[in-house]
Amino acid sequence: MDSILVRGNGALSGAIPIAGAKNACLTLMPATLLSDEPLTLTNAPRLSDIRTMTQLLQSLGAEVASLQDGLVLAMSSHSITNHTADYDIVRKMRASILVLGPMLARYGHAVVSLPGGCAIGARPVDLHLKALEAMGAELDLRDGYVHAKAPGGRLKGAVVEFPFVSVGATENALMAATLAKGTTEIRNAAREPEIVDLARCLKKMGAKIEGEGTSTITIEGTDRLGGATHPVVTDRIELGTYMLVPAICGGEVECIGGTLDLVESFAEKLDAAGVSVTQTNRGLKVARKNGRVQAVDVTTEPFPGFPTDLQAQMMALLCTAQGTSVLEEKIFENRFMHAPELMRMGAKIEVHGGTATVTGVEKLKGAPVMATDLRASVSLILAGLAAEGETIVSRVYHLDRGYERVEEKLRACGAHIERISA
Repeated sequence: MDSILVRGNGALSGAIPIAGAKNACLTLMPATLLSDEPLTLTNAPRLSDIRTMTQLLQSLGAEVASLQDGLVLAMSSHSITNHTADYDIVRKMRASILVLGPMLARYGHAVVSLPGGCAIGARPVDLHLKALEAMGAELDLRDGYVHAKAPGGRLKGAVVEFPFVSVGATENALMAATLAKGTTEIRNAAREPEIVDLARCLKKMGAKIEGEGTSTITIEGTDRLGGATHPVVTDRIELGTYMLVPAICGGEVECIGGTLDLVESFAEKLDAAGVSVTQTNRGLKVARKNGRVQAVDVTTEPFPGFPTDLQAQMMALLCTAQGTSVLEEKIFENRFMHAPELMRMGAKIEVHGGTATVTGVEKLKGAPVMATDLRASVSLILAGLAAEGETIVSRVYHLDRGYERVEEKLRACGAHIERISA
């Protein structure tokens, strides 16, 4: 099993290209199941999760070709031969549940295993299922699989009102509604850029959608969708992660392809901590304003609030801030598993339920640490960049699910980082 070796060596400067969004691409790929015409995605990220979704779609009979060193995905679902998404693939990644809505909408039936993924809380799929039930689906859960059927072979338009915001459930309902008979209104819908990106792609395919980016999305179902070519939106989580490099190490980094609208609430917290973020014609330029960063309080919220997927990375920064910070996690339970690993590096952190109190220290110390999930893994790398001595991060298969070529991107800014193969 691979590890990442990091040696702290002071300020880092340079340019880092930001990839297409993992969470957007994993949602866009199942959209191919809605049409028998080709769907081509450009600016695709090169990640293990993308390979897993490729395997899943291919297992259903879709054709998926990775072109231009993985930056382009050419897909076609003109001859789907299998309507069962097996556990062996689905267990690797929660986003696999996103094939359920499209298959049910187009074919009137589907069997999908309950999914797996990072162990950061229950994250049940009940909202996905309730949305499809509102649209007329008959669901039977047995032996770890969802057996779904649309009476008469077609879903029906409905009012889908979520009790709380769910990105995945909004995506599944949105895709399913594009081929439903009649009009669907999704209330308390997620507003994330990935939702907007999905809606833009679906509209290129011929879907009739209004209100994406707001809390109410209206979809008028059509009989069929066509093909399209669509660029995947910039990954705001990778963007935010690399914005923290000069914040935690010093120096100046330009994140190529980044835009402020993707990370506005995050950039506001950086500004309050003493970090400058400036839009350039190529992306976002980030640097400390003056010496050591200051403590800030953070509460995770659905977009446009502070992203839960940047909480672990922000904690790494605040470990060396001047003062005491309070981080409140309101999206997922059990998402402070990185805290004990940061404490091995000398961080002062107290966790009580969904709240972590971080008292900044002047310097972290390198140590052997273990990644517990995707975002925790990169938070430990950030901490290692700012620590004295050598840090070895183990179990980095998590990292490869969401960050492409981390070592290469950081080395371009002067970091001492390398992968150690088992």
